[in-house]
Amino acid sequence: MRHLYTILLYIAIPFILLRLLWKSRKNPAYRQRIKERFGYLNKPLSTGGIWVHAVSVGEVLAAVPLIKQLQQRHPNLPIIITTMTPTGADRVKAAFGETIPHVYVPYDLPSCNQRFLQNVKPRLIMMVETELWPNLLNQAAQQKIPTVVLNARLSARSANGYRRLGKLTRDMLKQVTLIAAQNKGDGERFVALGLPPEHLRVTGSIKYDLELPANLMVKAQALQSQWAKRPVWIAASTHESEEEIVLAAYHKILQKLPQILLILVPRHPERFNKVASLCQKHRYSIVKRSEDLPITVQTQIFLGDSMGELLLFYACANVAFVGGSLVATGGHNPLEPAALGLPVLTGPHMFNFAVIQKQLLDAGAAITIQDATQLAETVIQLLQDKTKCQTMGAKGEQILRQNRGALARQLELIETFL
Repeated sequence: MRHLYTILLYIAIPFILLRLLWKSRKNPAYRQRIKERFGYLNKPLSTGGIWVHAVSVGEVLAAVPLIKQLQQRHPNLPIIITTMTPTGADRVKAAFGETIPHVYVPYDLPSCNQRFLQNVKPRLIMMVETELWPNLLNQAAQQKIPTVVLNARLSARSANGYRRLGKLTRDMLKQVTLIAAQNKGDGERFVALGLPPEHLRVTGSIKYDLELPANLMVKAQALQSQWAKRPVWIAASTHESEEEIVLAAYHKILQKLPQILLILVPRHPERFNKVASLCQKHRYSIVKRSEDLPITVQTQIFLGDSMGELLLFYACANVAFVGGSLVATGGHNPLEPAALGLPVLTGPHMFNFAVIQKQLLDAGAAITIQDATQLAETVIQLLQDKTKCQTMGAKGEQILRQNRGALARQLELIETFL
């Protein structure tokens, strides 16, 4: 099965490269450093350290606190981070500057993996969340390099996809040294797919160990000073077709709260201009973060077309809608707005954060909405009921406090390999 997978991947490579070029129309970074995707390095890197793979922005953000702890504990230990996307690369640079090199992850072809492993010679490979690659795991097993999947999650939907691959999935999971699962359900799904039970630890999610930047509230207050105590709601990490729903809701909200400001933050930077045009098409007055212009009383939408500032935008809002959830994407991290004491609104598609979402819903810290009308009604209700708004926010903060500790547990597991 792995050989068939490899043949199919070789056949797919030209189409994958064409897709990169297509994406590079809006984000030129997709056509840069392409040779890294085949295992070649632009410059020599230190060997004998840790290779951390985090596919994109969300995984990088989850891994940042853990990597910083490793830097403190082992200042001389080389660490290399790979991502699949330029946005993930940007987050690595923003978090670590020049202290940790970033490389694009090589395609999962034997030759590419061999070349990369030969150049880096890691003593440990750490993959964040659910990054399982058959050829990479096989190469690591042959070279006796331990592989650890940190903060691992596996939704029922994803498990069904892996199950259809049959023996390929079973063989792959047998080669994983250790999986640190976010919860018992995730762990059980990994074992059901073929992971040896002795290779599983349930540690909780390090997303609960979110640390807010020390100067975050100072920056937020400086930004908020521009809009003179207007009510603010944020629609964050939105995807294709979600902005239309958000703007339809905003039209309804304006009828009751004409002074309200919407902070709209698309998930992917290549869509920033498209979303700006959409807002203008609906005749909304917008200010882009990238323009660094003042927000006036006439401004209706503040477009967060920047990278690495989502927490800042959350800190400026009174109510948060988390995107990727009104479309079948699986949602994005609802703990980020909860950590800032915001009521959390999401759509029904939160399967990537099912356990976290259930905790927030059961605690009364989140509300599931189904459409533009319900989104508008809920935002209006919360902004008009400050007590409920504050109560929901406090309950979300409590969920984070009660579930901290996964970071320390996963660090202990890593130490056993160092």
